[in-house]
Amino acid sequence: MSSALYSLGQWSVRRRRLVVILWLALLVVLGASAKVMQQGLTDVFTIPGTQSQQAADSLSARFPQFAGASGQVVVTAPAGTTVTDPAVKAQIEDLTARYAALPHVRTTASPFSEHVKGAISADSTTAIIAVHLDVDAAKVTPDMRTPLIAEAARSTSSGLTAYMGGSVFMPSPPEVTIAEGLGVIVALVVLLLTFGSALAAGIPLLTSLVGVAASMTVIFAATRFTEITSTAPFLGLMIGLAVGIDYALFVLSRHRDLIAEGTSPQEAAAQATGTAGSAVVFAGTTVGIALVALGVAGIPFLSVMGVAGAVAVVGAVAVSLTLLPAILGYAGARVAPKATAEAHHATRHTGWSAAWVRAVTRIPALTVVLVLLGLGAMAVPAKDLHLSLPDNGTSSPTSTQRLAFDTIARAFGPGANAPLVVTLDIVSTTDPLGVVAEVAQLVRETPGIASITVATPNQGADTGVVVAVPTTRSEDPETKETLARVRALAPVVQERFGVDLAVTGHTAAQVDIADRLGTALLPFGILVVGLSLILLTLVFRSILVPVTAALGYLLSLGAAFGAVAAVFQWGWLTGPLHVEETGPIIAFMPILLMGVLFGLAMDYQVFLVSTMRSRYVHEGDARRSVARGFVDSARVVTAAAVIMIAVFAAFVPEGAGTIKPIALGLAVGVFVDAFVVRMTLIPALMHLLGPAAWWLPRWLDRRLPVLDVEGESLHRRLDARREGTALAVHAEGATLRDAAGPVFEGVSVAAAPGSVVLVHGAPGAGKTSFLLVLAGRMVTSDGTLQVAGRILPDEIGEVRRHVSLAEVTGVNDLDPLLTVDDHVGERLAATSWHPWVGGAARTRAHAMLTDLLSYAVSMEPAAHCATSLDADRAVRSLQPLERWIVGVTLALIGDPEMVVIDDVDGLRGEADRRAAWAVIGRLTQRPVTAARVRHGCAEHGLTVVASCRDPHSAHEVLGGIPVVDVPLQRPDARALTPEDGSGEVSQPPDVDPLADPMSNLFTSKVR
Repeated sequence: MSSALYSLGQWSVRRRRLVVILWLALLVVLGASAKVMQQGLTDVFTIPGTQSQQAADSLSARFPQFAGASGQVVVTAPAGTTVTDPAVKAQIEDLTARYAALPHVRTTASPFSEHVKGAISADSTTAIIAVHLDVDAAKVTPDMRTPLIAEAARSTSSGLTAYMGGSVFMPSPPEVTIAEGLGVIVALVVLLLTFGSALAAGIPLLTSLVGVAASMTVIFAATRFTEITSTAPFLGLMIGLAVGIDYALFVLSRHRDLIAEGTSPQEAAAQATGTAGSAVVFAGTTVGIALVALGVAGIPFLSVMGVAGAVAVVGAVAVSLTLLPAILGYAGARVAPKATAEAHHATRHTGWSAAWVRAVTRIPALTVVLVLLGLGAMAVPAKDLHLSLPDNGTSSPTSTQRLAFDTIARAFGPGANAPLVVTLDIVSTTDPLGVVAEVAQLVRETPGIASITVATPNQGADTGVVVAVPTTRSEDPETKETLARVRALAPVVQERFGVDLAVTGHTAAQVDIADRLGTALLPFGILVVGLSLILLTLVFRSILVPVTAALGYLLSLGAAFGAVAAVFQWGWLTGPLHVEETGPIIAFMPILLMGVLFGLAMDYQVFLVSTMRSRYVHEGDARRSVARGFVDSARVVTAAAVIMIAVFAAFVPEGAGTIKPIALGLAVGVFVDAFVVRMTLIPALMHLLGPAAWWLPRWLDRRLPVLDVEGESLHRRLDARREGTALAVHAEGATLRDAAGPVFEGVSVAAAPGSVVLVHGAPGAGKTSFLLVLAGRMVTSDGTLQVAGRILPDEIGEVRRHVSLAEVTGVNDLDPLLTVDDHVGERLAATSWHPWVGGAARTRAHAMLTDLLSYAVSMEPAAHCATSLDADRAVRSLQPLERWIVGVTLALIGDPEMVVIDDVDGLRGEADRRAAWAVIGRLTQRPVTAARVRHGCAEHGLTVVASCRDPHSAHEVLGGIPVVDVPLQRPDARALTPEDGSGEVSQPPDVDPLADPMSNLFTSKVR
């Protein structure tokens, strides 16, 4: 991965103008798309499959008067009067009539109607006018609410006090305020202190804003295809800003370190993308997976929120890997640190980080105990964490819906804002009125029910509705018990009346959603913790390091939950944090916090512990590697954590009620995880464990794939280039083994571009296998190997693209039934980005074939070969030498840097073999396009690797051409196979690397 990212970084730097233009164009296109496609956000939280949702859907179909959005006009009589006074009553009746005439109002109900109960308070000072709209709550627009609010304001100005509330108002959507900008300002200050340069500090902010802009436009455009809550883009904004700044910070910091070490700015940008960019990809992947995994809960709106957050993370990663290198290319040396690399290194190892790690590892057991006790204490308030969904009681205190909510609670009791809507399926009863009345009586007698306000069947007499008012408010735990008691009446009602009973309404939906979310917490927790164990085992090749990481995550999570409960339920620090009142936490906060914090915790674990592992691998001292690795990364991780905390914390003082607890939980969680867990607990534990921290069973190590997060393969590649290697083939001790033992072993080669690498040996020496290894189709077991300037197996994909195979028996045999032109067309199609084959390309390929045929005949007139071949001639009718030249010609299509030809001795007759060697010599004179040569070499001839048993003929014919002999001997432990007597590795006969270059990787493990 690091090599691929390095190539991407190189391309972004070299094509920086194009990259910037592409990003600007993308922003314009996405912005226009969002403006045209966006359908608005919603604040309706539903869960398909719950009883409340099923009952609501039934009401929508059978009893639309109770299904649409409902409003409550709460009217308070002037001081010294009551709502039943004739003058006041007339005003209320007039107000009811005016509401009935408004657009989208289906029905209104006067508080004085004989069919309405409980709409007048006990002291007769307050009355409620019920208003039912003809649209669902999710479809109520601000334009629909405006006349409703205006009528209430008009009545207030004429003497009454009227407020508009009900489900026509959803919880106030989050709004971006100046407070959120404070987080960005803090981030800028931290970046200035970290880099000491305004330009360097501004780059991460710029790139993060670009990533956020791109992701926000995608989210708003997606509203055309699915419902998205207003919390989702706010969450995406919060996460996108935080991770966007952090990811750019990691890449930029590595870029500056490389410049300080003497690397050119352009090369430093590419290398930083390949090394720090690998960690960014892993970090973004873990955050993204954790967010998408929110879908485990099976709750649509939560799944959409997770996807929205993941989109923001993807945008941050994409910008960090493409736009950031391009901007660094423009910045050049202006972002270089002022201090030299030596001074920077010395400062780093004598600063606060060195003192801190010495302190926490001096008595590591004591550090572990103190951290565990402290975080355990922080988690204690979490036991009182109470979850709910937002309602009008969480709206702004000055809003009309909040004033209506509070007035109802004062005048009618706290349960008046939490009605339970009981639905009855009375289609099979012959006494709908009597059944509804008797069920209403059963509900009224249920403990926890204060009154019944509505008990009526619909006009079709197939559905009945009983509206019950509990004695407690919706978020009170007692209300949940009351709901359970009402639902427990269902079997009794079914047995006595043959009627199905269900309960819906906002309160019931609130309880159902909270229950579903609570049920999903355990499987989601198991998923993310299990995922962390697997991912970190792959990254660190250790058992205990992932276990300590998962333990630290759980500790951070408990502390975050405890902090949220202490503030929003115990009432601590409500003044400084501008928390207007305490109460239940939005129900999806825990699972959302678990997902986001998991990804961020894994980020810090990787950034800190990967440097410890790197030190341990190179130095071998486990305890010393903890201190030195910590010092190497602590400064950047500290800056990243402070920035993330600032961004999250900025959403607390002025954020909406739904966002405040999430933002606080993330800010506290990041603080605890970064500074208490990763920078205190983990170093102490790693010091205690010593070498055992890096233990991994050998059998497991062999079976686990390697994730090159630390960029080891890229370092090997760059080290090889710094050594000045400009060889076509460079092998040292290359060895290949299979189940039967060594195929070849200890092979060393050094061949310059434009030469012939002559692999020869007796049957069973492994010649074919060695050629397939050089072509990137097999992987060695031991030794080092570079082909065409590319390290194997790290850059095996690049080798496959630039090293071509001529026909190899049993690997890519030509089809004898196809014509020469058929094979040319197939090969051209396989090497082209478009599905068609142009006539000019065919003509060039046939001309190349004719040239090689003519040359072979000119060098050996006795060879069995024509000077040209008809394009429609079948392969089965060709002479062996002609077929061999066709295979070589096909290998030349696509302008490879190297061609591999197997078993020239397989041609019959000395003349044919000499002609073949002459053609091979001719190939070395064929220039390789300079643009394809990536390692600083001047344009040179094609490199040819060919095998044979006896090299005598080859040396005679190739006189004057550089030839590098590679003699192979059959390992003594390997016997000849009885099938072919050759001792070569037998290959699957159906593999066609020309059609599928990935299909002939004959080993199961690439390391």
